[in-house]
Amino acid sequence: MTEKTFKTKFDNFDAKFERSMQAIAKSFADNAEVMALILKEIRDIHEGNKHFRESMSSLYGDVFSHDKRIDNLDVRVEKLESKVK
Repeated sequence: MTEKTFKTKFDNFDAKFERSMQAIAKSFADNAEVMALILKEIRDIHEGNKHFRESMSSLYGDVFSHDKRIDNLDVRVEKLESKVK
């Protein structure tokens, strides 16, 4: 193999290698964008779940409070009914 042939083959290999490395770098860049988007979505879901849990906790407290007031009213009505009889 002559020096010119070797240089030509090496240049061809070098060009293909460079294109391959650029494609890999682009792929990593594309994946980084996708991963950032996925991470953002996971954070949004987490925040939504946190808000939901806080809302449910508040509603549960309201229900408990109303149930307690209803029980109190039931006792008061029973006392009034017993006085009327």
